[in-house]
Amino acid sequence: MRDFKRFLHGTRRGEHGDGLGGGREHHAGPRGGRGAGGRVFGHGGLRFVLLQLIADKPSHGYELIKAIEERLGGRYSPSPGIVYPTLTLLEELGYVSVDTADGGGRKRYTVTDGGKDFLTANRETTDEMMARMDGGVDGAGPRAGRPPQVVRAIENLKLAMRMRLSREPLTEQQAHEFAAVLDSAAQQLERI
Repeated sequence: MRDFKRFLHGTRRGEHGDGLGGGREHHAGPRGGRGAGGRVFGHGGLRFVLLQLIADKPSHGYELIKAIEERLGGRYSPSPGIVYPTLTLLEELGYVSVDTADGGGRKRYTVTDGGKDFLTANRETTDEMMARMDGGVDGAGPRAGRPPQVVRAIENLKLAMRMRLSREPLTEQQAHEFAAVLDSAAQQLERI
């Protein structure tokens, strides 16, 4: 229970904040510079976002920072000093595992079964945090108003497409099948 409270409230000794209720946050100012801005997730929300992003795709810390920045259109980028302690906490809680087998000493984070269970048990909160991120600071971004489960499904589809297209090139037959799946999905959505 203590670990759960630590996870939600950021009471880990030496933790300066998680980008949500303290610590330093980086926000793009009106001219693309760094400046002050509003909260993106609310207290403790970055943990849910990082865990969901890792569940969607095992990633390095830098990739997670860039994914958050990209999804917020460059308006916010959590600092490494906030992200890496949060990743360490997720590892200590058993929600992620770390692999350094790719060389260079970089840590790649992968969700564990415990992390998946935690996300499932906290789906509503996780979807809310992801929707806030997709909606931008103060919910005024390009994705504001979209149901969180739809936003999550869109991101899962985009990730699956990127992952498949980053492997070996598609054969002519595979390209036709790939396009057919996307065309079918588009037609089904038009009927809803």
